[in-house]
Amino acid sequence: MKISIITAVYNREKTMGAACETMAAQDYADIEWVVVDGGSTDKTLEVLAAASRQPDILVSEPDKGIYDALNKGLGLATGEVIGLLHSDDFYPGEAVLSSVAKMFEDESVDAAYGDLEYVTASEDKGERGKEKERFRVVRHWSSGEYDRQNFKKGWMPPHPAFYMRRKYYEELGGFDIQYQIAADYDSMVRYLWKHELKAAYLPKVLMMMRTGGVSNRNLKSIIQKSKEDYSVMQKNGLGLTTLLWKNLSKIPQFFRR
Repeated sequence: MKISIITAVYNREKTMGAACETMAAQDYADIEWVVVDGGSTDKTLEVLAAASRQPDILVSEPDKGIYDALNKGLGLATGEVIGLLHSDDFYPGEAVLSSVAKMFEDESVDAAYGDLEYVTASEDKGERGKEKERFRVVRHWSSGEYDRQNFKKGWMPPHPAFYMRRKYYEELGGFDIQYQIAADYDSMVRYLWKHELKAAYLPKVLMMMRTGGVSNRNLKSIIQKSKEDYSVMQKNGLGLTTLLWKNLSKIPQFFRR
């Protein structure tokens, strides 16, 4: 089973090397890595060119943002299963994609997801003065077993830890780029709530995400995300109560480790 991993990147020279390393470390053999670069003006492409694990497919051209770039990647991917690796993220171990592949051995599974941890990084002088990133977990997102009705309470699986069979992206479409921040939430609601695909939960951390993403960068972004989330909810028969649940449900994630 080929797994396609899509990375959308723009001017991430500082983290792109770590993304290459985390891909190289995976012990699963049949991986296709699709990198869609938005026309970076820093050294992102140089980092990719020098890496031991280079993309199988690389496109570098201007785009309309991350969701447009991901849609391009979806159009290029050929694997049976598709997942994402954002340029600031990394896998917590070598066997993540092996674990995901095992989930899809069950042909009734349309999608699979796991847990996610947000980390903050600092650079310490290590051996011979070399700088190494050291990470501290600041938020643990434990997804829990799948129950479609939880969408009414604002639930969604963490998108970076979500995998789905490619045929459903082809049938149901990719990301709606009218949403600047909440296109991932829109896609989750569309695939799992509206079309009722069968999702399976893998109770382990599948992705480590650096803090500072666009959805929680500042108050303006948080307000915009809430507006977009509510638009998605209205479109799919979910109301204001769902929005309140969605925001409140995040609070325990900051206290669980």
